Amino acid sequence: MSRAAHSGAVSPKRILVVDDEPQVAETLRMVLALGGHNVDLADSAERALELFQPAKYDLVISDYSLGKTNGLELARTIKARCATQAFILVTAYAESMATQKELLTDIDFMLGKPFALTQLNEALTSVLGSA
Repeated sequence: MSRAAHSGAVSPKRILVVDDEPQVAETLRMVLALGGHNVDLADSAERALELFQPAKYDLVISDYSLGKTNGLELARTIKARCATQAFILVTAYAESMATQKELLTDIDFMLGKPFALTQLNEALTSVLGSA
Protein backbone atom coordinates (compact mmCIF):
# COMPACT_ATOMS: atom_id res chain seq x y z
CA MET A 1 0.00 0.00 0.00
CA SER A 2 1.37 3.44 -0.91
CA ARG A 3 2.04 6.06 1.73
CA ALA A 4 -0.74 8.24 0.32
CA ALA A 5 -3.26 5.42 0.38
CA HIS A 6 -2.14 4.34 3.84
CA SER A 7 -2.66 7.81 5.29
CA GLY A 8 -5.99 8.32 3.53
CA ALA A 9 -4.52 11.37 1.83
CA VAL A 10 -4.70 12.55 -1.76
CA SER A 11 -3.16 10.20 -4.33
CA PRO A 12 0.26 11.37 -5.60
CA LYS A 13 0.10 14.51 -7.70
CA ARG A 14 2.50 16.87 -9.47
CA ILE A 15 2.65 20.12 -7.48
CA LEU A 16 4.34 23.48 -8.04
CA VAL A 17 5.21 25.30 -4.79
CA VAL A 18 5.92 29.02 -5.07
CA ASP A 19 7.57 30.75 -2.13
CA ASP A 20 10.41 33.27 -1.96
CA GLU A 21 11.56 31.96 1.43
CA PRO A 22 13.81 28.95 0.68
CA GLN A 23 13.34 27.25 4.06
CA VAL A 24 9.56 27.49 3.85
CA ALA A 25 9.52 26.20 0.26
CA GLU A 26 11.84 23.30 1.07
CA THR A 27 9.86 22.33 4.17
CA LEU A 28 6.64 22.29 2.17
CA ARG A 29 8.36 20.29 -0.58
CA MET A 30 9.55 17.68 1.94
CA VAL A 31 6.12 17.36 3.58
CA LEU A 32 4.42 16.95 0.21
CA ALA A 33 7.08 14.50 -1.01
CA LEU A 34 6.45 12.35 2.08
CA GLY A 35 2.87 12.10 0.83
CA GLY A 36 4.18 10.75 -2.47
CA HIS A 37 3.82 13.97 -4.44
CA ASN A 38 6.27 15.13 -7.11
CA VAL A 39 7.10 18.74 -6.22
CA ASP A 40 8.84 21.51 -8.14
CA LEU A 41 9.85 24.76 -6.45
CA ALA A 42 9.79 28.31 -7.74
CA ASP A 43 11.23 31.20 -5.74
CA SER A 44 9.22 33.91 -7.51
CA ALA A 45 6.08 34.43 -9.54
CA GLU A 46 8.27 34.98 -12.59
CA ARG A 47 9.97 31.61 -12.13
CA ALA A 48 6.61 29.94 -11.51
CA LEU A 49 5.33 31.30 -14.81
CA GLU A 50 8.45 29.99 -16.58
CA LEU A 51 7.77 26.50 -15.18
CA PHE A 52 3.99 26.53 -15.55
CA GLN A 53 2.31 24.89 -18.52
CA PRO A 54 -1.34 23.81 -18.69
CA ALA A 55 -1.74 20.17 -17.58
CA LYS A 56 1.85 20.02 -16.25
CA TYR A 57 0.79 20.43 -12.61
CA ASP A 58 -2.22 19.09 -10.76
CA LEU A 59 -1.86 21.89 -8.23
CA VAL A 60 -0.07 25.18 -7.63
CA ILE A 61 0.51 26.22 -4.01
CA SER A 62 1.72 29.79 -3.60
CA ASP A 63 2.56 32.10 -0.77
CA TYR A 64 0.75 35.43 -0.88
CA SER A 65 3.88 37.59 -0.49
CA LEU A 66 6.27 37.05 -3.39
CA GLY A 67 8.36 40.20 -3.55
CA LYS A 68 7.49 42.16 -6.70
CA THR A 69 4.10 40.52 -7.09
CA ASN A 70 1.73 38.48 -4.96
CA GLY A 71 -0.02 35.15 -5.01
CA LEU A 72 -3.34 36.65 -6.11
CA GLU A 73 -1.71 38.14 -9.21
CA LEU A 74 0.05 34.85 -9.91
CA ALA A 75 -3.25 32.95 -9.58
CA ARG A 76 -4.96 35.38 -11.96
CA THR A 77 -2.20 34.93 -14.57
CA ILE A 78 -2.17 31.15 -14.24
CA LYS A 79 -5.98 30.89 -14.41
CA ALA A 80 -5.88 33.05 -17.57
CA ARG A 81 -3.61 30.41 -19.10
CA CYS A 82 -5.57 27.46 -17.71
CA ALA A 83 -8.95 28.20 -16.13
CA THR A 84 -9.18 24.77 -14.50
CA GLN A 85 -5.80 24.90 -12.74
CA ALA A 86 -6.12 24.09 -9.02
CA PHE A 87 -4.57 26.83 -6.87
CA ILE A 88 -4.02 27.08 -3.11
CA LEU A 89 -2.96 30.40 -1.60
CA VAL A 90 -0.99 30.36 1.66
CA THR A 91 -1.17 33.60 3.62
CA ALA A 92 -0.85 35.13 7.05
CA TYR A 93 -3.74 37.42 6.05
CA ALA A 94 -6.38 34.70 5.61
CA GLU A 95 -8.90 36.17 8.05
CA SER A 96 -8.90 39.67 6.56
CA MET A 97 -8.78 38.35 2.97
CA ALA A 98 -11.70 35.97 3.55
CA THR A 99 -14.04 38.95 3.83
CA GLN A 100 -12.97 40.21 0.39
CA LYS A 101 -14.44 37.47 -1.81
CA GLU A 102 -13.84 39.47 -5.00
CA LEU A 103 -10.08 39.10 -4.46
CA LEU A 104 -10.33 35.32 -4.24
CA THR A 105 -12.05 34.46 -7.52
CA ASP A 106 -8.94 32.65 -8.83
CA ILE A 107 -8.17 30.87 -5.55
CA ASP A 108 -9.53 27.36 -4.93
CA PHE A 109 -8.50 27.22 -1.27
CA MET A 110 -6.88 29.68 1.11
CA LEU A 111 -4.65 28.26 3.83
CA GLY A 112 -3.83 30.53 6.76
CA LYS A 113 -0.37 30.73 8.30
CA PRO A 114 0.72 29.13 10.44
CA PHE A 115 -0.97 25.87 9.52
CA ALA A 116 -0.88 22.31 10.80
CA LEU A 117 -0.26 19.28 8.63
CA THR A 118 -3.90 18.31 9.05
CA GLN A 119 -4.94 21.67 7.59
CA LEU A 120 -2.63 21.17 4.59
CA ASN A 121 -4.15 17.72 4.04
CA GLU A 122 -7.64 19.24 4.29
CA ALA A 123 -6.70 21.81 1.64
CA LEU A 124 -5.29 19.11 -0.66
CA THR A 125 -8.40 16.95 -0.25
CA SER A 126 -10.70 19.92 -0.80
CA VAL A 127 -8.99 20.93 -4.03
CA LEU A 128 -7.87 17.56 -5.42
CA GLY A 129 -10.21 15.03 -3.83
CA SER A 130 -9.08 11.97 -1.88
CA ALA A 131 -7.34 8.80 -3.02
